[in-house]
Amino acid sequence: MKDLTRRKFLTTTSQGLIASTFIPAFLKNDIPLALGLSNEDAGLNGYLNRFGVTESLIREVLAEGLSRGGDFSELFFQHRISNNISLEDKQVNRAYTDIIYGVGIRVLKGDQTGYSYTEEITPATLKQAAKTAAAIANSSKTVNPVQMKLFKHQDFYPVQTGWEGVGIGEKIPFLNRLNDKIFEQDKRVIKVNAAIANESSYILIANSDGIITYDFQPMVTIYSSCIAEQNGKRENHGSSRSMRKGMEMLTNKEIDAIADESVKRTVSLFDAVKPDAGEMEIVLGPGESGILLHEAMGHGFEADFNRIKTSIFCDKLNQKISNEHVTIVDSGLNPCCRGTINVDDEANESKETVMVENGVLKSYLHDRISAKYYGVKPTGNGRRDTFRNMPIPRMRNTYMKNGPHTPEEIIASVKNGIYAEQFTNGQVNIGAGDFTFYVKSGNIIENGKLGRPIKDVNIIGNGPKSLADIVMVGNDMKMSNASWTCGKGGQGAPVSMGIPTVKISKITVGGVNK
Repeated sequence: MKDLTRRKFLTTTSQGLIASTFIPAFLKNDIPLALGLSNEDAGLNGYLNRFGVTESLIREVLAEGLSRGGDFSELFFQHRISNNISLEDKQVNRAYTDIIYGVGIRVLKGDQTGYSYTEEITPATLKQAAKTAAAIANSSKTVNPVQMKLFKHQDFYPVQTGWEGVGIGEKIPFLNRLNDKIFEQDKRVIKVNAAIANESSYILIANSDGIITYDFQPMVTIYSSCIAEQNGKRENHGSSRSMRKGMEMLTNKEIDAIADESVKRTVSLFDAVKPDAGEMEIVLGPGESGILLHEAMGHGFEADFNRIKTSIFCDKLNQKISNEHVTIVDSGLNPCCRGTINVDDEANESKETVMVENGVLKSYLHDRISAKYYGVKPTGNGRRDTFRNMPIPRMRNTYMKNGPHTPEEIIASVKNGIYAEQFTNGQVNIGAGDFTFYVKSGNIIENGKLGRPIKDVNIIGNGPKSLADIVMVGNDMKMSNASWTCGKGGQGAPVSMGIPTVKISKITVGGVNK
C-alpha cells in the first residue's frame, strides 16, 4: 500500500501548476500542462495505483462506513486534470491548469445520507472520513469486509490521442486559426474571444454491494465569440463544440465550422427586429433549441423532485401528457456526446431511459435513493460535480425523437409566429415548470414563410403546458454539440440535448406592442 497524501500528490504535479502561473515561459518552453501524468495506467490495478489504495483497504473503509448500522456505504475517488488556454485581442493571453483529487464517502441509512470527503488519501484519513459519514446511523455493529467484484462496462468514448501527452504548443495553432478565420470572414468583425479547454477525469467507485468499477472520462471544448460593428451599432454572438474526445477533436475542418457559425450568427443580428407581442405559435428549430426541452420539461422528470412532490409530474406516471408524436428519452449511450457516461457516479450501468413514449409519461430519472423509494432499478442518472458532492438524479443526453412531419410543412402551417433557433438567459421554476427564455436568434414566420431575423425576444410559458401544446414533430432530430453545463443544486454537470423541428400551438412572446 502506497500512502499518497495531498502534499505528495501536488509535489508530483507541481511543474504543471507552476507553468500555469508563468504564462510567457510556459508558452515558450511548451511544457505539457499535466506533466508527469500519463494515460497508460489502464485497468483496475492502474486506478488503484493512481489513488494509492488497495482492494483490501477499500473493503476495510466500506466496513467502517457501515459500523454504526448504515444500510449502504460507497467510495467515490476522482482525479481530474483540466487545462485551458484562451485568446483575446489576437493573442493567447491566458493559460491555466486545475487539478481535483480526492475521495467522497457516502453512507445511507433509510432515506438519510451521511457524507464526508477528503483530499488526503491515507488509511487513517479514509477511515476517519468513513466514521464521519457513518454518524448518520445510530447503532453499533461489527461488519465484515465485503468481497469486491469488478463491473466491466462498455466504452462509448474511446480516445485516439489522450490529452495528458499534448503540450500547449500543439493547441495554440488551432486557437490562432480560429481567430484568423473569424476576422477573414467579415470586415465588420472588430473583436474575437476564443478558448480551448480539455479535461481528463479518472474515477474509481466501490460500494458495500461488492461492486468496484472505474472510468476514464475525457472532454474537449472549443469556444469562440465575436463582436461586429456596423454604422455605430455593435452585435455579438458565438459558437462552441464540446465532446468526449481527445486531440483528434482539433481539426481544421472543425475550427473553420465554428468560425463560420460565429460570424454568420453575429452579422445576421444587424437585420434583426422584434416581433409583435402576444400569444402566438412558435416553431423550435432542430438542435440547440432543445435547451427548452431540458430546462422547462426535463428537470420535471428527475425523480428527486417527484419523490418530494415538488414536480408537477409527481402524479402523472402512465398518463398522457403530450401529443402522440412526442417521445422523449434521456441516454448515456450516445457515442462521444458531452453528456454521455459509461457508468454513473453510483456505479450503475449507463442506459437509455424513455421518459415519454407516444405522449405518455413512462419513467422518471433515478439515482439509487429514488429508485429504492419507487421500487425500480436505477436508470444510471446518479451524477455529481466532484468527489465533494453527493450524487443526485441528473440528465445526460436529453432529446425528443423524430416525428412524422417535415420541417417545411411545419413552417408552412404557421400563419403568424416565430421560429426560434437559440435561447439564452433562461429562468425556470422547476416545480411548476414556469419559464422565461430569451430567443437569441430566430426568425419571424408570416403566412408559412420565414421572414426577418429576430433577437432578444423573451418567451414566457409553462413547460408541462407547452409539452401538451405540441402539435407537430419534425423528422430532422439533431443533437447539439455545444458546451452545455447543467447547474442543478449548485453542481455543474456536462449535458447534451437535441430536438427535431417542433411546433407549439401557443406561447406568450414579449415583443413590440401594437
